[in-house]
Amino acid sequence: MSKKKICVVVGSRANYSSIKSAMRAIQQHPALELQLIVAASAVLDRYGSVVNLIEKDGFTPHARVTMLIEGETPATMAKSTGLGLLELPTLFEQLAPDVVLTVGDRFETMATTLAAAYMNIPVAHTMGGEVSGTIDESIRHAVTKFAHIHFPASKGARERIIKLGERPEHVHMVGCPRIDLVADILKNPIENIFDRLFDDGVGQRFSIDEPFALVSQHPVTTEYGDGEAQITMTLEAVREQGLAAVVLWPNADAGSDDISRGIRKWRERKLDDRMHFFKNLPIDVYVNLMHSTACLVGNSSSGIREGAYIGTPVVNIGSRQNMRDRGDNVIEISYDKKQISNAIARQVEHGRYAMNPIYGDGTAGPRIANVLAAEQVEIQKCITY
Repeated sequence: MSKKKICVVVGSRANYSSIKSAMRAIQQHPALELQLIVAASAVLDRYGSVVNLIEKDGFTPHARVTMLIEGETPATMAKSTGLGLLELPTLFEQLAPDVVLTVGDRFETMATTLAAAYMNIPVAHTMGGEVSGTIDESIRHAVTKFAHIHFPASKGARERIIKLGERPEHVHMVGCPRIDLVADILKNPIENIFDRLFDDGVGQRFSIDEPFALVSQHPVTTEYGDGEAQITMTLEAVREQGLAAVVLWPNADAGSDDISRGIRKWRERKLDDRMHFFKNLPIDVYVNLMHSTACLVGNSSSGIREGAYIGTPVVNIGSRQNMRDRGDNVIEISYDKKQISNAIARQVEHGRYAMNPIYGDGTAGPRIANVLAAEQVEIQKCITY
């Protein structure tokens, strides 16, 4: 009997960490064949060449798609989606997948979903049903309405998907696949993992044994143009607290250049003492940094998801994660330097939180693979209540 072909499109470092465990489980499942397309920022050096990490992990891409138009504006974001919609159908014709598995809520997710839907290929969607800020909120729910199989990460997300008119029997609460990686990394620590940390990236070195902040801040597409002021305020608050910091480069959404410009200006003004900047970090290093940091600061979903499982103290700033299910480890504040600084101080004083597995217990990948192997769906969708 021929294997069911599952095609995964990975378009960013966040995409990859969010689907890696499911890719591994599909690769190892006797009834499934993994097909892999790497696209968008995941193939670009300026975003850390995530494709190299993918290949290092033992996955072989069937194709690479260059679809990211320079500029990171709302217009180029729309055009990049359109370019993906031009390129992906050709690859889907060549690969002839039985199911396309897509991740979350990014613009490449929309291109992937539309291409598969028009070509009558069933769509499976992870992490639908969640609530947040930015254009991601709209993309996520739109993809839900195209998808045939749903893999929400939390109870509340599953309930929202069903309220959107999706059939309950096709909505499988499996947890977040990113938690699988976190659980595995924490159970199998790598000795001296930080010994060569500062050989990459740019900026000052500091002792990883002293309290340090982990800064991960991305543009908010519905607040386009505010990114430079926002990242500057965050860096000022971290500096005010006297913390060393690992600072990550933003993702490729509209407004990325504003945040990048703010980081470059910060360094040019020589304000980056005891700060080190990275384009990208391997997931095992990042998880260990989350486990070691005095406080994660910014607006990354990793503070909400992985942070709850690890117990990382988090200061979440602004609207990007608005109303997303979260644990007690998160302090919510707006863009105000005094508020950010005070919240960092509170989290540093508090220290680690108890683990809260609201986004899964570390077994999402195998669950997803088993459902994909067994699930039979009709290509024709119908809204139901």
